[in-house]
Amino acid sequence: MLPSASRMRRGDEFADAIRRGRRAGRPALVAHLNLRDADEPPLVGFVVSRAVGGAVVRNQVRRRLRHLMRSRLPMLPRGSLLVVRANPPAASARSEHLAAELDVALSRLLRRRGSDARTPTDGRS
Repeated sequence: MLPSASRMRRGDEFADAIRRGRRAGRPALVAHLNLRDADEPPLVGFVVSRAVGGAVVRNQVRRRLRHLMRSRLPMLPRGSLLVVRANPPAASARSEHLAAELDVALSRLLRRRGSDARTPTDGRS
């Protein structure tokens, strides 16, 4: 379970992360990361739509993702907003597979964060 202080609850935080954040997609999930200049703990939210399955399946997927994120929370910069959106393949994915996909998505998002800080002098990437 995620610490209470790190759980995203407000709709405007979800919208902010999805609309303004960077996105890294995998077959079983999509991660949206928005970096803010706030000195607060990172907030993590989950979106599991009906396309994933019935209520029981959606709650199982959400619980598995929450469990996986607990150990990865220290990787996130302070003040960041992360939304993990489950795709339909997440319902049948093993936890090891979900963990691997989550790790790949997070590493892509955090690597992009480091490359954003370095801006080329000639204006080209």
